[in-house]
Amino acid sequence: MTSAREAESLLDPDGKLRELAGDCVHCGFCLPACPTYQLWGEEMDSPRGRIHLITQILDSGAGTEATSEHFDRCLGCMACMTACPSGVQYGQLIEAARSWAEPVPGASPATPLPPRSPREQAVRAAIFATFPYPARLRAALGPLRAAQRTGLDGVLTRSALLRRYLPEAAAALGVAPRPAPGRRRIGRRPVLPQRIAARGSRRAVVGMLTGCVQQVLFPGVNAATARVLAFEGCDVIVPPRQGCCGALSLHGGRRGEAVGFAQKTIETFEQAGVDAVVVNSAGCGSAMKEYEQLLAANPAWAERAAAFSAKVRDFSEFVADLGPVAPRSELPLTIAYHDACHLGHAQQVTAQPRRLLRDIPGVTLSEVADAGTCCGSAGIYNLVQPVAAAELGVRKAANVRATEADLVVSANPGCSMQIAQALAASGQPMPVAHIAEVLDASIMGKRPDTLLHAG
Repeated sequence: MTSAREAESLLDPDGKLRELAGDCVHCGFCLPACPTYQLWGEEMDSPRGRIHLITQILDSGAGTEATSEHFDRCLGCMACMTACPSGVQYGQLIEAARSWAEPVPGASPATPLPPRSPREQAVRAAIFATFPYPARLRAALGPLRAAQRTGLDGVLTRSALLRRYLPEAAAALGVAPRPAPGRRRIGRRPVLPQRIAARGSRRAVVGMLTGCVQQVLFPGVNAATARVLAFEGCDVIVPPRQGCCGALSLHGGRRGEAVGFAQKTIETFEQAGVDAVVVNSAGCGSAMKEYEQLLAANPAWAERAAAFSAKVRDFSEFVADLGPVAPRSELPLTIAYHDACHLGHAQQVTAQPRRLLRDIPGVTLSEVADAGTCCGSAGIYNLVQPVAAAELGVRKAANVRATEADLVVSANPGCSMQIAQALAASGQPMPVAHIAEVLDASIMGKRPDTLLHAG
């Protein structure tokens, strides 16, 4: 039988988790910032409560089903890190805690948390076997599009039986975007060339991540991103064989899987020879900036990962810091900007997107109340925790509606889908766009109504 000391040496061999957990002074500043504590008022569903549970597992070597549930209920939104006066690196702690519920083939000892139910394991296996692989995700769109054309998706989403016995499927049908006028048909293969030349004087050579969900469900966002970067004087390199960056796996506790994705991503962009790697999905950018930590213990990869992470920039962060030069035409719109959690909290990028939007002639920026609270998307959260996600979506939709904006702008595909669905469910749909699409519309002199379609 494994002793507590032996268990800790296996769970936390270098003592890093114990050290990170020890930074928490249990002051409670995280409580009002935490969405799940807001929902339930339960101490163990707060960041400091979950840190206490992590410490208990390090002490004893094991947790319970209830412990695992508290970890799974966390959105991983990192609002607590913004609120924390002690600088606790909660993200690293919750990622480790989630990995304890994921069986690793051939690993010893057994995971310290009880295995999830067979049904939960099957759902997660299906998600992680599909979403990180664009070809598979694209193939799955065929039945979805057929259901949307016939109205079957609405029938299934409203089905009490489906919501009861397979709520994840009902949630997926609910948030799935529909093809909208003015955008490339969802699911169509992207047609971006491998190199897009800078317009005018070249100011930088950048690599562009096309992503998984982004390239399949929102190919127009990638096209707009490339155009804006080119107009701002960048040669844009789009590596043709790039794959998933590993964000969903990393934030979902599947660390070994994330390592493989990270190594392939690093290799791909090293070969591209770029000054920066620009990312238009907040979750992806956050994960790629974490590669340095993810691969720190691997002597063959640590230095390469650190060099790569130093090059990663969110799209709005890069354009704002580069200094926009492309002329903007007027867009007479009131825009509500939504802070994606993995951009605002995890990457601390909040001022740059607002500055870019305010600099567009005609744009009025309307702030969303309680902007730092998650919309409920959170990677795969709205699929595996649909009830909590829906409640957070309702709150976010109410705050967005209160702005009386013409358009909601975000920087993450999951947020865009979650907010659009929540607004539609409220009976007051509102168009949702990526910030790259708004900048593209202004630079290209497009009419405002090209952005004003229900997304």
